[in-house]
Amino acid sequence: MDQIARWRVTTMPLVLMYHSVERYDSDPFRVTVSPGRFARQLGWLARQGLTGVSMRELLRRHAEGTARGLVGLTFDDGYDDFLGEVVPLLLKHRFTATVFVVSELLGGHNGWDAGGPRKRLMDEDGVRRAASLGMEIGSHSAGHRSLAGLSEAELRHEVTASKATLERVLGDEVSGFCYPYGHATAREVNAVRAAGYGYACAIWRSPLNGRHLLPRTYVGERDGGLRLSVKRVRHRVRWGR
Repeated sequence: MDQIARWRVTTMPLVLMYHSVERYDSDPFRVTVSPGRFARQLGWLARQGLTGVSMRELLRRHAEGTARGLVGLTFDDGYDDFLGEVVPLLLKHRFTATVFVVSELLGGHNGWDAGGPRKRLMDEDGVRRAASLGMEIGSHSAGHRSLAGLSEAELRHEVTASKATLERVLGDEVSGFCYPYGHATAREVNAVRAAGYGYACAIWRSPLNGRHLLPRTYVGERDGGLRLSVKRVRHRVRWGR
């Protein structure tokens, strides 16, 4: 049995979900954390004796039974600020993370967030640079569409084309997937598994939870030490970790 297949959901380590880190004036979708707040959040993790790691590392260490003290750090959408704001702070703490990128929009903008702040996405060079700095690159689909409303052909394209594109860009295997908007039923989970991904991240806890539907804990601008402590305790109560 491979390491990822041995994932034990009942003892799931804490996985934090971020999106963008940059200075901002308004963000109705609450996907942005200011650099100062993000720095304090990482500092809080370090003071608790916790180490932020990519999902690839978390899965491997969890399978080995050595994940104690590790926290998964994930960043959805692949914003360009991941390189400018996130990575330097991660490296300062000797942390790593997984960034899930939208393969057909590399170098573009977050057009799916109508009414929210316009944000630039990493291009191919940026994705390769993030990987060279020790970050894991995962797929956030081909076009950031809700998979639950797509035809079978469209669903297959979103999960398989994105994997193929990113593997071409990186020259390496892409084993992680993240469901846009967290929308996933058994059909979408099966499609992601069939496409060859070793794991997939969702948002909410679900009866379908498993290595291809891993829930995460949202982190936003309002999350200081006290709120992070509460979220950590809540996770322990639910999952025993």
